[in-house]
Amino acid sequence: MSATTWPLNVPVITDGLVTLRAHTPADIDRALQMAHDHAMVRWTGVPTPHSRAMSEQFALEVVPKNWNQGTAMCWAIEFEGRYAGNVDIRGKDPLADIGFALHPDCRGQGVMTAAVRLAVDHAFVEAGKEAIQWTAHVGNVGSLRVAHACGFRLHGTEPDRLFERGRILDAWTGSIRFGDVPAPRTTWLESTLATERLRLRPLVESDVPRITEACAHPSTRLYLSHMPDPYTVEDTRRFLYAAWWNAAIDKRQTWAITEPGDGRLLGTISVMDLDGPAEHNGELGYWMHPDARGRGLMTEAARAVVEHAFDPEELDLDRLSIVAGEGNTASLRIAESLGFSHYGTEHRTARLADGTVTDHHLYERLR
Repeated sequence: MSATTWPLNVPVITDGLVTLRAHTPADIDRALQMAHDHAMVRWTGVPTPHSRAMSEQFALEVVPKNWNQGTAMCWAIEFEGRYAGNVDIRGKDPLADIGFALHPDCRGQGVMTAAVRLAVDHAFVEAGKEAIQWTAHVGNVGSLRVAHACGFRLHGTEPDRLFERGRILDAWTGSIRFGDVPAPRTTWLESTLATERLRLRPLVESDVPRITEACAHPSTRLYLSHMPDPYTVEDTRRFLYAAWWNAAIDKRQTWAITEPGDGRLLGTISVMDLDGPAEHNGELGYWMHPDARGRGLMTEAARAVVEHAFDPEELDLDRLSIVAGEGNTASLRIAESLGFSHYGTEHRTARLADGTVTDHHLYERLR
């Protein structure tokens, strides 16, 4: 335990954008606002309902005690002259955990990425930490973006990892070691593409109802029989969260197909299996909402995605494949109209939702 006590034992650290410092009573109003924020309540274990006294106790009693005992280093983040949130490194041992939370009016400006880099650097260089672990609720894409940007190795999903407010939750996990470069290890695969009639964009939370409608429809499920039955909102959220995670680890890129000015999801299209054994190869997968079929929109979307996949400045693939079940005439026509060549048939490998077992037709296109 240091002879110097809080707040004098809290190092002030800055990179010119953000400053890490000790908490003060002036932070409490904004800390309370942050504790009431919908995203904060949804994705963290902040006590709810949350009173001003709770914010005061945390910032002015719990945080000082942890600094004085050496059990955690929790800083207030200051941005543009105001309190912006917290970042803390927890644990006495060389292996520590990190936690962070940001006021809603400071999000989307690189504030937390800068704060985490400062805290991690101090933990390694000044506090003797050797590795720092990151965990977040599955689906907390904001936290995932920070971990990705700061160079954490993204490990995967750990079931039943967290217990918060009476809930047992799965968690995304990652870690960073002393000496690691605090920069992304992979390219986060997301982009927006435009065609004559369409706008292809990354998936967002508001797409959940339309995805659920489409994937619960019997015509969608017929050739995608691996989907849960019945298909629920929770199944859609798992699909959405997996899409975000796979984008972060450079494994799959997925777009929502929309019309400009509307934004309503019409379908999805993905380039998958980018981490497969054959480098610069991928598989194209897609489905369309029943109310958007019959207008040639998927062919138009797929053409744009194929161009993106083969572009040396984008995915830089050498080969794309499409696998379509016998009888799936719409998918087969798309493959053929885009110049994919039929190179084989896998017999009796396609089990349809109605119980029928049929063949898979294999298509490929080379750059």
